[in-house]
Amino acid sequence: MSTCRCEGDGLARRFAIIGHRTPSSGKINLNDLAGGSGRIDVLLRAINAALFLSHGIRKDSEITLHLMGGEGRPRRIKFDGSVLWGAHPDERALAGQVSKVIQEPLPAIGQWLELHPGLSHSGGSLQTTIDEWKKSEVTMIKLDSDAPMLWGDNNESIPLDIGFFLSDDRSFTDSESTILEEICISRSLGENWIQGHIAIGIVHHQLDNGFPLNL
Repeated sequence: MSTCRCEGDGLARRFAIIGHRTPSSGKINLNDLAGGSGRIDVLLRAINAALFLSHGIRKDSEITLHLMGGEGRPRRIKFDGSVLWGAHPDERALAGQVSKVIQEPLPAIGQWLELHPGLSHSGGSLQTTIDEWKKSEVTMIKLDSDAPMLWGDNNESIPLDIGFFLSDDRSFTDSESTILEEICISRSLGENWIQGHIAIGIVHHQLDNGFPLNL
């Protein structure tokens, strides 16, 4: 089962990123993360931005990787900062952890299997994550440079549980955009298409400092 934070633990921030070419099973080339492993380097930088502080791990944040590449069925890997230990902000070390996960048998869709405290995996697609977040009453936001700005001056209170969907170095596919736009609020961090880990860093900074949201 997916872990959840108890009331009083602070704002829960969720990030979900799609790796369109990252293999869901098999092996990862640790010597060529950018070229030979479906741009898993993009996902690893997103993990770093979502979870790690200068000295420690964000306890209020989690990130789910959607591995859509390769010949196997889609796999999701979740890093939950509230209980995660033994992880370090080193891309090669994180890639090693992901590599071990994708060599495991794929769990059933929606069944989260914990392999290590704070590290679990599950079968399922983008729609599966949406359904889980909806059940948990997460305010879901699709980050899109063409959408209205996320930040506003309406003094909207920040939801207790907020989740952001991002893509890797490729745009969301038409089908992904259709699925997301049926349930998510589309919001922008600016007119430029910035890298995912930078977007996550901006979100953290703005939420840390209580900037009002345009929801």
